[in-house]
Amino acid sequence: MKIVELIIDENDEFNGIEAISIVENPAIEEDFIALKDSKPVELAEVDKEKKILMGALLIPNKPIFRANDEEEYYIYFSRKTVLQASQKYLKSGNQKNSTLEHQMNIQGLTLVESWIKEDMVHDKSVKYGMDVPLGTWMGSIKVDNNEIWENYVKTGLVKGFSIEGYFADKAESPQEKGIKDQLNEQEEADFIIEELKQVLSGEQLKSYSDYPDAVKNNAKRGIELNDKVNNKCATQVGKIRASQLADGKPITEETIKRMFSYLSRARTYYDEGNNEACGTISYLLWGGKAGLRWAGAKLKELDLIEEELKEPCWDGYEMIGYKMKNGKKVPNCVKIK
Repeated sequence: MKIVELIIDENDEFNGIEAISIVENPAIEEDFIALKDSKPVELAEVDKEKKILMGALLIPNKPIFRANDEEEYYIYFSRKTVLQASQKYLKSGNQKNSTLEHQMNIQGLTLVESWIKEDMVHDKSVKYGMDVPLGTWMGSIKVDNNEIWENYVKTGLVKGFSIEGYFADKAESPQEKGIKDQLNEQEEADFIIEELKQVLSGEQLKSYSDYPDAVKNNAKRGIELNDKVNNKCATQVGKIRASQLADGKPITEETIKRMFSYLSRARTYYDEGNNEACGTISYLLWGGKAGLRWAGAKLKELDLIEEELKEPCWDGYEMIGYKMKNGKKVPNCVKIK
């Protein structure tokens, strides 16, 4: 079954979200919560109920099932597209555009808060017990329509948000491409061209092959597992990188930087117990956990890593920002759920 990435075409004025619908079964499978005052309000009784709905409007990299007369497939939105969509919605002045179950326009609902979740600990969504990933577009909608509040919200007939809009699509095949590698292939291609230019100019690139056998073995394992799933889990760049590492060939300083960057970001998709998951296979192709440790240590040794990343998060944790430690800015790491 194919996966289609939906994107915003900046050259198409009609691309973007037109309205937010309140529905019984949200496609992103995240219910909203109805915020109410828990404390008495001085001077006024009218604020006993805030009549505000808070919830996830759009979650990045979450496969959403779709079907038409011809086929069944999944769609998803990248973190970049989620951010673009949230900003364009507000810039277009669509805060008051609301529908009920995507079928009828309703009045009296206004988006009064909009933010992107950027912190796994301190975000407002965490305070209210909503477990959504980083990059999620969160929103609070004020309900000034008593009929909707009494007959749909209070009765539980609507449970979450759903978006309405137009997007361009970018078909992804095979399955899981788009969330599996998270490496910009054009950027990698540009880098390879630069390497070739340097070689042709006679400039000697520094390269290293002192990575441990565990890195080579991980790459070999990734190649084997990718073969078993009919080579669906690797980009051409991933295959080249795995071949280099498996054969113990030297890699340049720039490649080590990319190796560290990719393995740091993609470890959340690595599932040691699932040998068929593209996230697992792609991670192994780049050297796996051993590759991350070696690349990080090598960059420190060569003094090629940015100061704030000299203390990267350890396995099983992800960075959600920075904090001060002994007067120094260091990564703020939280355990991956």
